[in-house]
Amino acid sequence: MSDEIDVLERLLAERWSCRGYLDEPVEQATIERLLSAAQRTPSWCNTQPWEVGIFSGDAIADLRDVFATDQRFTPDIAFPPGYEGVHADRRRESGWQLYEAVGVAKGDREGSAAQMMRNFDFFGAPHVAVVSAPTSLGVYGVVDCGLYVQTFLLAAQALGLGAVAQAAVAMKSELLHEKLGWGDDRQVVCGISFGHPDPAHPTNSYRTHRVALEESVTFLG
Repeated sequence: MSDEIDVLERLLAERWSCRGYLDEPVEQATIERLLSAAQRTPSWCNTQPWEVGIFSGDAIADLRDVFATDQRFTPDIAFPPGYEGVHADRRRESGWQLYEAVGVAKGDREGSAAQMMRNFDFFGAPHVAVVSAPTSLGVYGVVDCGLYVQTFLLAAQALGLGAVAQAAVAMKSELLHEKLGWGDDRQVVCGISFGHPDPAHPTNSYRTHRVALEESVTFLG
């Protein structure tokens, strides 16, 4: 049992949000193994509410082109109106780690905007998964899809792949509904760009930190 938790702890410690990829597609058999692992995600009453669209090859190239020109920003799920307190602090710290890695100085709004726009290029990844939840299940379906994203990310790490979950992709929900043929009965939760990580890419050179248990856990009894 100790060896098994050691493997899980190692995967959790080594996983990071990959924002630089090699120009090399992942083999279809590996993608299917990744998705089969993610399919084992637990869900409320075993509803397995996620539906996933995978863009690769010509499809992701076309999606990049459309994302670059389509000005619609229509998320199915409202983004937070703002961040406050420690959440703002943590978000700001993570953002500056990224900007420093790529040489964007404080106050360089043009540089930071260009880096943000790389979300819509999927950071050069050869594949992107778009995760959706049934609208009828409300927040519970979205929570289950969050669990799916975590399993997907850990499975990618175990397979030697890089991956990054992207809320920004969900800004283009209306466009994604059109591409995937999804109706109003589904809502886009996020995208996950993935592929073979480029270890030399500067965005892959840093790691975010996690707060101590006493900052997030209350023990009773």
